[in-house]
Amino acid sequence: EVQLVESGGGLVQPGGSLKLSCATSGFRFRTYAMSWVRQAPGKGIEWVSGIDNDGRRTRYADSVNGRFTISRDNAKNILYLQMNNLKPEDTAVYYCMKLIGSVFDVRAAKTGNRGQGTQVTVSS
Repeated sequence: EVQLVESGGGLVQPGGSLKLSCATSGFRFRTYAMSWVRQAPGKGIEWVSGIDNDGRRTRYADSVNGRFTISRDNAKNILYLQMNNLKPEDTAVYYCMKLIGSVFDVRAAKTGNRGQGTQVTVSS
């Protein structure tokens, strides 16, 4: 059974940083591309970032490019999202996703298994 467990969310002031983690099990982590998506109150799911199975290629939504960094540890089966210079508009529930293939495709960034999410609130 695929399991994805996000952690690391919380309340942070604008300009602050958080690092999200996604602990995975139930599948061969190193063979799948992964992504982070988020959902703000009253809005749909938004793709945030994606990474190939080997970690060599990453992609970011324009809204977070230059502020967020996605990474993975294939030895520990963990996906990360380092978020810097956070803004109030980053407030959302963040989910990690196990995607279908090994190469990240932005067109399929929201297709696959999703965890339960972790709340990120950016407010002064």
